[in-house]
Amino acid sequence: MRTKLLVLVAALAPVVTFAAGGEVHLDAANVDVTNKASLQRGAANFVNYCLGCHSAQYVRYNRMAADIGITEQQLIDNLMFTTDSPHQTMRIGIKAEDAKRWFGVVPPDLSLIARSRGADYVYTFLRSFYADPAKASGWNNTVLPGTAMPHVLWELQGIQEAVWAGEPNAAGDVRHEFKEFRIATPGTMTPEEYDAFVRDTVNFLVYIGEPAQLQRRALGVPVIAFLVFFTLLAYAMKKEYWKDVK
Repeated sequence: MRTKLLVLVAALAPVVTFAAGGEVHLDAANVDVTNKASLQRGAANFVNYCLGCHSAQYVRYNRMAADIGITEQQLIDNLMFTTDSPHQTMRIGIKAEDAKRWFGVVPPDLSLIARSRGADYVYTFLRSFYADPAKASGWNNTVLPGTAMPHVLWELQGIQEAVWAGEPNAAGDVRHEFKEFRIATPGTMTPEEYDAFVRDTVNFLVYIGEPAQLQRRALGVPVIAFLVFFTLLAYAMKKEYWKDVK
């Protein structure tokens, strides 16, 4: 699977509103960072489609491998395309000066994108591109109208068109409101398969936003169980000490 350039420059912008003034609807990502199979697929998606332009400079390859349940040899063979050392961070595969010349801005590091914008935002954004001949890239996005990012996953999702509904406002002007997407050219994946692909990718982005959360969640149940047991023990001791006090 060849590396693609997934430019999420626009994803750092805050959630915006449609031209009609309504707030953007975000679909639920429903990710699960304890699902290691999903994290493994998401890691493969990230290095193949995102790491050409976007770094994850706060994550080391060997730490990531241990967390998602793969061996160092599997890591080297399948996920290390921009460095030759497992101890390196996930560095960008494009020079900053080239990226600025091609895209007008250096693509941002994605280590914290899911944490800062939310999993639902990233999930919805990656599923909301539509063909727009009026744009230089040929693409637009309902989550971020006017985005400069091209839809580099179009081969997977296919080409979809946005269906708009116009209605006159109080002044008699026609305003356009997004109604739905319509697939104009099918991609190599079905809509369900593409949604699953994006969900795995977002799940991985949620993980790298806080790698320690896996350990934190694993420790959560034993710690709570200990606190409950200690509370019951302390209560029993209190009753024993005070049973003869009138």
